[in-house]
Amino acid sequence: MTVVEDPESLRISWEGTELARYVFAPWDAQVESPRPYLHPLRTLGGDVVSLYRPHDHVWHKGIAWSLPHVGPANFWGGPTFRRDVGYEQLANNGTTRHQSFSSVSASGSAVTLAEELVWETEQGDKWFAEWRDLSFTVVPGGWALRFATSFTNVSADEIVIGSPTTAGRPNAGYGGLFWRGPRSFTGGEVLVPGGSGGDELMGVRAPWLAFRGRHDDHGRVSTLVFVAEGDTRWFVRSQPFACVCPAPFFDTEVPVAPDETLTFRYTVIVADGSPDPAGLVATAPGGPGSPS
Repeated sequence: MTVVEDPESLRISWEGTELARYVFAPWDAQVESPRPYLHPLRTLGGDVVSLYRPHDHVWHKGIAWSLPHVGPANFWGGPTFRRDVGYEQLANNGTTRHQSFSSVSASGSAVTLAEELVWETEQGDKWFAEWRDLSFTVVPGGWALRFATSFTNVSADEIVIGSPTTAGRPNAGYGGLFWRGPRSFTGGEVLVPGGSGGDELMGVRAPWLAFRGRHDDHGRVSTLVFVAEGDTRWFVRSQPFACVCPAPFFDTEVPVAPDETLTFRYTVIVADGSPDPAGLVATAPGGPGSPS
């Protein structure tokens, strides 16, 4: 793999195909909660499997670590859901700001990077320091993104992280590593261990969840498999658009004390065609059949 850096992003390629662009210095408006994101994402065959800034939710950007309810702040973008009020645009859209890369390396079939970030409220207060590790690796059947984050409360106060569901909206437990799929993936197939379906799988608990969609123009199929460490609840939609988010705060608020650190790790496998998701999970970095 190769990696090319410019002032705003890293571009990761394999055999002439750009697989991912990691935008670490976004140019977004404050209302969109500026934060690093991955877009476009492509399969090894070159098909794009992410969507950037759709008109219905302009704060959706490829794959991004996005949290809508961080105390009174919103690190997701757009309006905030408030109990007995609904969605309301507030002056609370925070920024996840890139500080530096402590390492960026390419070797053989992998690229790895380590990044330091800071979470700032719209008013400029620093609430969390984050250490993020990403790896991009060619694996049997496709390639894998490994995403790990540890963030520490550097404020003087406890900060409670939740979701619109913890604020009173049923089945809206989004927040975490959020993917927005291409428009043509609308109505695609959702797969979990032992079954498949669509929107009825919202909130399911599973160690992994896959989404399979078909592309416009040529009609080819692509499959993405999202792997969590242990069982997690999933925010997933096939209608009215394709999205997936392993949601650690789906229906439970998590208080984070000063100096306390939360850590999460996920793998996203991107594949051409319709391979068996369980087989991809078994051979991906961190999967049960891999050396890690």
